[in-house]
Amino acid sequence: MESDELWATIDAERRSLADLLAGLTPEEWEQPSWCAGWRVRDVAAHLTLAQSTLAVALPALVRARGSFDRMVHDTAVARADAPPEELVAAIRAMIGSRRRAPVVTEVEPLLDVLVHGQDIARPLGRPRPVAPAAAATAATRAWRMGWPFWARRRLRGASLVATDSDWRAGTGPAVCGTTGDLLLLVTGRRQVLPQLSGPGVGLLRGAPARG
Repeated sequence: MESDELWATIDAERRSLADLLAGLTPEEWEQPSWCAGWRVRDVAAHLTLAQSTLAVALPALVRARGSFDRMVHDTAVARADAPPEELVAAIRAMIGSRRRAPVVTEVEPLLDVLVHGQDIARPLGRPRPVAPAAAATAATRAWRMGWPFWARRRLRGASLVATDSDWRAGTGPAVCGTTGDLLLLVTGRRQVLPQLSGPGVGLLRGAPARG
């Protein structure tokens, strides 16, 4: 995806996710998401931090004793204390902006909103289609980047084959599914395994989840 198309997609995803969140009940905000150990409100809060600056991130990293994962968790949980309408407004406020957190590419905001949008929607039974082209761009980035997903190591021995695009990765027995479902697999969401098919699925049952 070219940069303009990429950011237009990010804007559309943020807008549609904000619309979904605005329609949730108080009970749904407290439900577990597909991101291990996080409630729906924690995931939404994390997405509002997509444009955090070094001035915000560095002190948070120090408080987390240098653990990036702990920093991400702690900042999201702290932010999640905000009222739902404030979190929705914060996501809407990013629409049209190309700011991003330090040291990440412009694909990471797309990756975050696609995957975390599914983390929120799927356990609530809310339909949230994923465009194959956007999912392919995000899946390619997640597959190549190593940390924090380590997808090539976790999914070694299987080839991922999209059924709605020409995206594929890996070698070995095939694991087939939509590009959106394969994106979730690449980022460690084992909950998607029942939606996948092919002889390689059995090899992946022991793959660890990634939050």
